[in-house]
Amino acid sequence: MPSVLFVCVHNAGRSQMAAAWLKHLAGDRIEVRSAGSDPSSAVNPSAVEAMAEVGIDIAGQQPKILTTDAVETSDVVITMGCGDACPIFPGKRYEDWRLDDPAGQGIEAVRPIRDEIRTRVEKLIAELSR
Repeated sequence: MPSVLFVCVHNAGRSQMAAAWLKHLAGDRIEVRSAGSDPSSAVNPSAVEAMAEVGIDIAGQQPKILTTDAVETSDVVITMGCGDACPIFPGKRYEDWRLDDPAGQGIEAVRPIRDEIRTRVEKLIAELSR
């Protein structure tokens, strides 16, 4: 089973939404993790609200610290603006998804980010299912 790690700085918005989309769309076919280089104390309320609008509950999620082990045990590492804080291991597939940061944004600004993440996750699932 392939494993995917989504990483952003605070693990409170983009990476949480991406992990939730992947779990929702791929079920148990892909192992999903998310983490942050400097995790926040809670998930972004606008991200929670945006995901709830599409029937996905991330309210109970907690931001997690990025560990070397999480990177090492993942097949695909998708970064979302964590910069040099993301460890690099040979043989891993890395992608950097440039997405607007939902931090401090209202629901109107977060919806398009949520939808872009879904599109990218659908493409990722198709690639990993080959």
